[in-house]
Amino acid sequence: MNNGVISKTTFQFLNKLKENNYREWFNENKDNYELAFQNIQGFAGVLIEKMGDYDQIVPMSPKQSLHRIYRDTRFSKDKTPYKNHWGGGLKRDTKWLRGGYYYHIQPGGSFVAGGFWGPNSADLLRIRREFEANDQEIRAIIADPVFQEYFGEIEGAGVKTAPRGFAKDHPSLDLIRKKQFVVRRSFTDKQVLAPDFTDEVVKTFQAMRPYFNFMSDVLTTDLNGVPLE
Repeated sequence: MNNGVISKTTFQFLNKLKENNYREWFNENKDNYELAFQNIQGFAGVLIEKMGDYDQIVPMSPKQSLHRIYRDTRFSKDKTPYKNHWGGGLKRDTKWLRGGYYYHIQPGGSFVAGGFWGPNSADLLRIRREFEANDQEIRAIIADPVFQEYFGEIEGAGVKTAPRGFAKDHPSLDLIRKKQFVVRRSFTDKQVLAPDFTDEVVKTFQAMRPYFNFMSDVLTTDLNGVPLE
């Protein structure tokens, strides 16, 4: 475990891996991989500890938080065996707290994100019905200066037109047509390598909380606001 600061050598390893993405090189540089892995585990461990002061997080080790660097190439045209980034996430605890946190560390492409990547059909319909009935609260959250400073908008894939059962001219169609509801903040390499990067990630995750709180309320109640069992 370290102090959570991401090392330049970790970035150097990722840059070299991008240029040499094949098993022979990886095996020859396994020691460098292990050093980078330990460094990222240190970052994840400090992040988990700090986030525990601000949110109810599912208990996990740094290793459990991190995604494997090995790619699943079974159904992909891209057969390179390794990712050229480190990714990981934190889960909110209990069924009443919705939304997930994600971090992505990559030279020239680092970001943190949070939200709802693949809501099931029941949750997706509930979200859409909420926006159909009343979009004032979610619009106020999006318009908040802190939300605008950190994220700007809710991102995510969507259907091309109105989903079945929804009016094509509904004023909230921009939200209703979404299938994902994600917020994201990008970071420069200089920011990622700075000693206070974990603090900036925590601040970013904290800035998601009004959005998460609203969506948690939506997904744990019916349209009349009655809590689900």
